[in-house]
Parts: sequence; structure tokens; C-alpha cells
Amino acid sequence: MPGDRDKTNVSQAESLPGRIRLSLFVAATLWTTNPAVAQPVAEFYNGKQISFIVGASPGGGYDTQARLVARHLGKHIPGNPTIVVQNMPAAGSLAATNYIYNVAAKDGTVIALVMRGMLLIKNWNPASVRFDLGRLNWLGSINSEVAVTAAWHTAPLRTAQDLFERELIVGGTSGVDPETTPRLFNALIGTKFKIINGYPGTTEIILAMEKGELQGIADWSWSSMKVARPDWLRDKKVTLLMQAALQKEPELADVPSALDFVRNDADRKVMELYLTQKAVARPVIAPPGIPADRLAALRGGFIALAQDNEFLADAKRTQLEVAPISGAAVDKAISLITSAAPETAERLGKAIAPADK
Repeated sequence: MPGDRDKTNVSQAESLPGRIRLSLFVAATLWTTNPAVAQPVAEFYNGKQISFIVGASPGGGYDTQARLVARHLGKHIPGNPTIVVQNMPAAGSLAATNYIYNVAAKDGTVIALVMRGMLLIKNWNPASVRFDLGRLNWLGSINSEVAVTAAWHTAPLRTAQDLFERELIVGGTSGVDPETTPRLFNALIGTKFKIINGYPGTTEIILAMEKGELQGIADWSWSSMKVARPDWLRDKKVTLLMQAALQKEPELADVPSALDFVRNDADRKVMELYLTQKAVARPVIAPPGIPADRLAALRGGFIALAQDNEFLADAKRTQLEVAPISGAAVDKAISLITSAAPETAERLGKAIAPADK
């Protein structure tokens, strides 16, 4: 599975991150064995603290993965700075991303893990965006993801086809996948999701499902579901109706993909543009303007996690699926998004924009 996710997930750019990962170890080695480069960086970071902002609620998938990275990243950065996690969940990571771009110190002491919805938010909510996607520094991505649509066992839906014939009441967080994915599906392939917005994050949505307030969730990461609610699968508390990513998850071979229901090539381009964000599902960013040597150190440190046996063992122990992707690979995904045809981007923005936009 992590091996599968190492391969590119973007059909229109077959090179996204597969071949790049072949050079990760070499790049990390070149960085850590070049003392002329590392020395001034080590002098800067020695005794310092890096603030690791998480644009999500405590206890959720983003937060858990950020804390895992924070336990190990510092040892791969010259000077071995301490890394401290801080949560900034407002507006589905929009507050955190705007903060990183405009307010955070640009000296390499502040980084952030933001929700992948930030990659596309400008398509439907440009007025609230205070950052330039292409000018942010992308350190890497902790993992790729496959989204699943799940119905609580009391809901009257049993198959993907039921989504086109019956309403499924799901929870949403404004501007984030649990809300934007069902909006896109309704507009593009004709599903009948009813979205109840206003939940702070996925943690609150799944609690609402268990309390009977909601019938399901339209988009939850498969890897997070397996860890956070293994009893849902074991005890058949949910029915998995659909998956969404640019490639199918082998573990979900019997669950149809949203791409299976796309009706024409123009619609497919819109769906693929949206799903590009799943390939870099846990993006770690830094402000623009960081000195080049410190930025290289941060990116090199992130690359080194992919070869860190202690990090990988910690992930396994905490039941987290990780497959770190380099900043160079994320750059390729960002390039695909920023170079999308205007008509495709416009259609996507209209499809996922809330009704009041």
C-alpha cells in the first residue's frame, strides 16, 4: 500500500511522484554529508524551536500525523531544533495557510501541515485566500490518501448506486473534503448528498454519526478510518459505498470509484483536477522568503523521514500509514493545479462552491 502510493496518482502527468522517490535517499545523503552547507544552518537551529502549525482540530488524522513527524524531524535538521506542535483549525486550514504566508516568521522557524483543500480553495473562495499557491514553500507530504464514502449501518443505502437514488445526510466542514467532495459529486455525477455544514472537523462528524445525528460521511481518508474506527469495519457499523482518488485502493477492490461514474471527458478533467490533491494529501508548507540553505535543510530533513527506521516504526506502532513524498514531488502536483485549463478550473470552482458563494 505505501508502495502503491509511491507511484504517481495523476493520470495526466504520469511522472508525479514515482521516479522522484528513487532519488530521495541520494538527496538526503548529499545534504547530510555536505558540512560546508550544513554548518551555518546548524549554528542557526542549535537551541532553537520550530513551531509546527496544524490547520486542523486536535485528535484528528492531520494532528496525529503532525505529532508523529514532530517527534522525528528535528534530528534530521542540522542543529537538531525542538519541534512543537500548535493547532490552528479555523476555516479548514485557511487561517493557518494565510498565517504562514503573511504573518509567520520567514526564517525557517515556522512550518505547517495544512488540509489538502488549500490546494484548490482559490477556485471557489478566492476572496478569502491571502496566499499564492506557487510562492509557498512545499516541504513534502506525509502521505497520499484515498477517500471513502461511508453510510452508517442504520441508513437505507447499501450500494454506490443508492447514492444516485436516495438522499444521504452527511456532515461537512466548510471548504474541506467532507463538504467539497459531496458538492462535486452532486454537481458532476448526480449523487444526492444532503450536506449539514458547520462541523469543526472529521472528528466531530464521526461522533455525530455514532450519535445518530448524521447518516454518513462523504469523504474520509481510508487510512484514517482504519486507525480511528477499526470497530466500524470489524462490526459492520458502516457500509463503504464509494472511493475517490486518481487510482483505486487495492484494499477496496470491491468499492466503486467516483471516476467510474464520470460521463464525459470534460467532466473527467474536472474530477481529476479535484483528486490531484489526494496525491499530496498531507502537505507540509513553509513561508516564502526563507533563506535557501535553511529551506534546503527543511526539505532534506523531510526526505530523510522516508528512510528513518525509528520514524517508520513509530508510525507502525501508532497505526499510522505514512509514505513521505518529497517537496519536489509536491511541486509537480502544484504545477498541475496552477496550470489547469481555465474552463476546467472554473467548472471545478462552481461545482464545489457553497450555495451562498
